Amino acid sequence: MTATYRQPGVVLTDRRFRVPLDHDAPAGERIEVYAREVVSTAPGGAELPWLVYLTGGPGFGATRFNGKESWLGRALEDFRVLLIDQRGTGGSTPANRQTLPLRGGPREQADYLAHFRADSIVRDCEAIRPEVTGGAPWTVLGQSFGGFCVTHYLSYAPEGLHTALITGGLPTLEGHADDVYRAAYPRMERKSAAHYARYPQDVERAREIAEYLAEHEQVLPGGYRLTVPAFQSLGILLGASSGSHRLHYLIEDAFVRTPSGPVLSDAFQENVLSVLSYAAGPLYAVLHEAVYGQGERPTDWSAERVRGEFPRFDAGKSLADNAPLLFTGEAVQRWMFDSDPALRPLRETAELLAARTDWPRLYDPERLAANEVPVAAAIYHDDMYVDTDHSLATARAIRGLRTWVTDEFEHDGLRAEGPRVLDRLLALARGDA
Repeated sequence: MTATYRQPGVVLTDRRFRVPLDHDAPAGERIEVYAREVVSTAPGGAELPWLVYLTGGPGFGATRFNGKESWLGRALEDFRVLLIDQRGTGGSTPANRQTLPLRGGPREQADYLAHFRADSIVRDCEAIRPEVTGGAPWTVLGQSFGGFCVTHYLSYAPEGLHTALITGGLPTLEGHADDVYRAAYPRMERKSAAHYARYPQDVERAREIAEYLAEHEQVLPGGYRLTVPAFQSLGILLGASSGSHRLHYLIEDAFVRTPSGPVLSDAFQENVLSVLSYAAGPLYAVLHEAVYGQGERPTDWSAERVRGEFPRFDAGKSLADNAPLLFTGEAVQRWMFDSDPALRPLRETAELLAARTDWPRLYDPERLAANEVPVAAAIYHDDMYVDTDHSLATARAIRGLRTWVTDEFEHDGLRAEGPRVLDRLLALARGDA
């Protein structure tokens, strides 16, 4: 049953679509993809062309907006909007530790999840588009991993696109995951240094917490094992505009005094868990390196291997040398599948995906070089999550792509100042800027 309801200024409709699990086997198993249609109540809102939003990740459903907040209000001036929960997320057929055993063992789960990358997401969009638009091409907006999906869309189904907009999500076209992380760790170090320059008192606070964790087994509510590497991974916050401030407030009152001495407070533990747990988005961890897989070379826990090339991230050495502890960012590693209860049952499945050697190519450089779709991309200078140099190289490889390179934002420009970011991208794509 289709449900339609209202929020201030908008009419929302729940849409559910059945799509093939494997688009190369359309007669086989089908899964469900959920999308939320959003239409402005302003006159003519229901007659506007369509914009489909592909969110970041992998592994997260589309943003749940209240009314016309953030960039959605600007989008609804020109479009009807379809917010898609990419396969496995949100209201779509779920894929997590609770549901994946229905597929069988780890091998069957890994084979199933191999169909959850950008190529399948784009084919879902193309299966859905005729029903939504009547066959007309639509505009697509991709944030972060959503931009990876848009780049694949331009490579393999540009006929479905009227315009393509990308924010913080131009991927390397040919680079291996190792190349991604060799570029990422120096950025993580710069973000750590910038945080300590802003909050010099956090140097000692971070060291005290790391020293405590090195000496005590700390299990957070729900069973998450907080180790020193897990604490370092709070650096994922540093990729957002307010992330340094959030990290500072998180660690400023970490300890409380008890009859047995100082311990990590309940409040600190709860706040850390809210950042580190992947219970709400396990596919982010399971598929994180798989989104870079192309060809026969396995990803093979790239972030973990490459980290060894950057000894300054060795917490033990930092503590021994009385050096500042470096935080890490968007880097999924094996220990997460031991620490996080939401990931532990998926450890072997993740191992099989890391060893996979038959990934299809995701991008077609020749087709991108001949692109005719209007494309605009916001590239955030020194973005912690997506390498600026990789993005600029890809921008040069896509014919007609116009860039907006800015240091006003971190990776979350669309969330931080969505109306301005979207307005700028639309102006660039339309040739009005």
